[in-house]
Amino acid sequence: MARSVTILGAGLVGSLLAIILRKRGHEVTVYERRPDMRRAAIGAGRSINLAMSARGWRALDLAGLRQDMEALAIPMYGRYLHQPDGTAAFQQYGRNNEAIYSVSRGELNKKLMTLAEQNGVTIHFDQRCSRVDVSTNTLFLQQPDGTETSVQADLLFGADGAFSALRNSYVHMDRVNAAQNYLEHGYKELSIPPLADGTMQMEKNALHIWPRKNFMLIALPNTDGTFTCTLFLPFHGTPSFDKLGTKEEVTAFFREQFPDAMPLMPTLLEDFFENPTSSLITTYIQPWHYQDKSALIGDAAHAIVPFYGQGMNAGFEDCSILAGLMDTYGDDWATILEKYDESRKPNGDAVARLALLNFVEMRDKVADPAFLQRKKIEKELGRRYPEQFISVYEMVSFSHIPYNTALRCIEAQDRLLGQIMTDGDFFANADDAGYTGKLDQWMNEYHKAVQQLEFENEA
Repeated sequence: MARSVTILGAGLVGSLLAIILRKRGHEVTVYERRPDMRRAAIGAGRSINLAMSARGWRALDLAGLRQDMEALAIPMYGRYLHQPDGTAAFQQYGRNNEAIYSVSRGELNKKLMTLAEQNGVTIHFDQRCSRVDVSTNTLFLQQPDGTETSVQADLLFGADGAFSALRNSYVHMDRVNAAQNYLEHGYKELSIPPLADGTMQMEKNALHIWPRKNFMLIALPNTDGTFTCTLFLPFHGTPSFDKLGTKEEVTAFFREQFPDAMPLMPTLLEDFFENPTSSLITTYIQPWHYQDKSALIGDAAHAIVPFYGQGMNAGFEDCSILAGLMDTYGDDWATILEKYDESRKPNGDAVARLALLNFVEMRDKVADPAFLQRKKIEKELGRRYPEQFISVYEMVSFSHIPYNTALRCIEAQDRLLGQIMTDGDFFANADDAGYTGKLDQWMNEYHKAVQQLEFENEA
C-alpha cells in the first residue's frame, strides 16, 4: 500500500529520494528551507564542487538522469599536483583510465527538482523546519512572514543536511547516541576564470591540488571554462585564516605558497574577502530511524568532510540501498527502515573515517616521494593481479564495495605494500623468477585476508 511520504530538504539527496519514492507510487511532499534556486539567486561562496563517481552514477541511473548529467560532467582522470617551487606532476587515479567527474552542484540539483515535480512530487520552498515531534511525526515549519505552522507526516525522511531538524530532534530522544566534530580547518571558495577565448588556464581533465602539509588549495573544472577553487586552512595558528586579515597579507601568502596559481586568479582579493569562511563538520548518530515512521538520509545521517569526494555519492548510495529494500520488502516499512539502518550505519561511519584519512593524504602525503612510489606499485599490482588486488581508492571511487570493507582493507594493504617496499626496488625485481614467487605468496596471503574481511562484513 502506498504511503504519504514527507521529505525535509529538496537538496540533492532529498530530490533524488523523492523521485525514487514517487516512481514506486507513493505520494511525496518536500519542504525546503531555501527559496527555489531555479527562480531565485542563491548566495555563492559556500560550494565545494561535486566529484561524481560510481556510486553516484548508479543512483542517477535509477532517476533516469545519467545521460543528462554526463553532458554536464567533466572527467578527471587523476590529481595534478602543484609543488611550492612551481613544478607540477600528474598522478593517475585508476589503473584502467577510470575517472571521477566534476559536476555542477547547482545544475544537478535543479534537474533533480524539476524531474521530481514532473513525476508528481510537490515541493514547498521557504519552509524552515525548526523541530519535529518524533513520536507523532509532527513538523513545525516557520513561514517567510515569521509565523509557524505544523504538518503531520505519515512517513518522514530527514534529508535536510548536517544540521537536520529531524536529526536534532532525534538527539533529544531516549537512548540515542550522537556526536559532531569540527575540523580545526575551514574552507573558502575562490575562482580561476577562463582565458579571453574561453579556454581553461590549466589542465581540464584533472583535480588540481596544491598540497602544503597542514593546508591545501584545490581546483575543479567547470563547463564554462572556470575552475572552482577551495582553500582549506586552519582557523587559528600560523598560517591560518586569522593571519589573513588584510589584502597585503593575502597577497603575500598566495605569492609564497601558490606561486603558479596566483597569476591565474585576478579576482583573488575580492573572492577572499567577499566569500565566507565556512566550517567542516563530521556527524555521527545512532539509530538512523524511528520505528516505521521516520529516518535520516544523506548528510542528515552522516555529514562528512569533503576530502574523498564521497558526500553526495554516499547520500545517493543511501537512496540506491533504500530502493533495493523497497523492492525486496514491499510495504513492510518497519523492516525496510530497520534493514536500511543496519546496512548503512556502519558504512556511513566508515566513509566519514575514510574522508578524514584522505584529508591527510591530499594535503601532505601526495607530495612525499615514498607515497608516490607506493601509488605506482599499487597500479602495477592491479595490472599483474587484477583478480586479487584493487587499491582502497579504487574500491571507494570506482566500485560498489561497501565503505566499511574498504576501510578495513587499509591495514591489509599497508602490510602488503610495506613488505614490498622494504624488500628492495620493486620494479627492478618484479620480473625476477625468484622474486615473483615471493610476491605471489604475499598476494595470496593478502587476498585471503581480504576475503575474510568481506565474509565478516557480510555476516
